[in-house]
Amino acid sequence: MNLALRFLLEILALLAIGMWSYRLVPNGWKYILAALIPILVATAWGVFNVPGDPSRSGAAPVIVPGLIRLIVELAIFAFASWALFTTGHTQWSVIFSVIILIHYLISYDRVGWLLQH
Repeated sequence: MNLALRFLLEILALLAIGMWSYRLVPNGWKYILAALIPILVATAWGVFNVPGDPSRSGAAPVIVPGLIRLIVELAIFAFASWALFTTGHTQWSVIFSVIILIHYLISYDRVGWLLQH
């Protein structure tokens, strides 16, 4: 159940970043940025992994320590929350942040695992 929540949070984060990217520039580039920036974020999310992470496939294209992986995740979620806030969705930003906090509290075992690897 928690993995499904995490997946949903990841998708929502990418959508929030895409929405923010769309509003970066007023011309036709906004369409490209709305697709490109979330793709770059998703790529970073998928590439930098800890080998054997039980919440992922276990594959690690670029091996990083667990602390670095945790920082990457938190940075992406913080970026998404900030993106919601700066695009005028203040309440959604707060709700999103609270749900992320709850998710990581529920995932204390994974957080501990990441900090040990």
